[in-house]
Amino acid sequence: MVHGKTTTIKLILGLQSITSGKVTINGYDIEKEFTHAIKKVGAIVENPDMYMYLSGYQNLKLVANLYKGITKERIDEVVKLVKLENRIHDKVSKYSLGMRQRLGIAQAILHEPNLLILDEPTNGLDPEGIKEMRELLVDLATKEKMAILISSHNLAELDNFCTKVCIIKNGEVIETSEISEIKKETSQDLQLFEVNDVNLVKNIIKDITVIDNHRFKINVSKEKVPEMIEKLVENKIKIYEVKQEEKTLEDAFFEKTGGNVIE
Repeated sequence: MVHGKTTTIKLILGLQSITSGKVTINGYDIEKEFTHAIKKVGAIVENPDMYMYLSGYQNLKLVANLYKGITKERIDEVVKLVKLENRIHDKVSKYSLGMRQRLGIAQAILHEPNLLILDEPTNGLDPEGIKEMRELLVDLATKEKMAILISSHNLAELDNFCTKVCIIKNGEVIETSEISEIKKETSQDLQLFEVNDVNLVKNIIKDITVIDNHRFKINVSKEKVPEMIEKLVENKIKIYEVKQEEKTLEDAFFEKTGGNVIE
């Protein structure tokens, strides 16, 4: 049994005792073969640790000393990857939160891990910082061939770039699957209409959900849409747009958990 996102991450990283179950990373048991299991793992749990009075580069050099064989070239390569070239010699105290997060990731990937574990990486970031973080993580996954495990409350953000999801409810894993699959499983035939006047539609079609004066939703199959359009046109209602409403990860989450608080 697990409790929440951060606890799960601590269990995976061997930072907390496992009472039941097993964690295997790259084929090694985290409890029995900790050194081998953790060797190719990078992680940031809660906030990245760094010395604020040192420069970004000095912080990276300190972390590099903890590993064998990390060259100056590797440090420079990582700086470029996280796009901190222009500010790497400034003191960390002058960095924005987004820059500190990127420096934290640079520290975590110095030893070329094949698994990166991040706890709430976009927490507290402004929209620009979130966008930069998303682009960086996509780059690491695609160009560096790195698996990335992210814990987050921000489901809309995860929907943008994650491929798989694991949902925890009351300390139990209730779903692990591809995001596209979970959205498909919970999807309904929900059609979104934009018209000149929703009030006129109410008298013609039953069971509509009014969004505003010009838009309404209705749960009907795609095959029934032409029939509805015909009915509305016959009644002199102008139709500006009709589209199938896509289920979001957040919608799917609440359907799976019955509206439970996100853990």
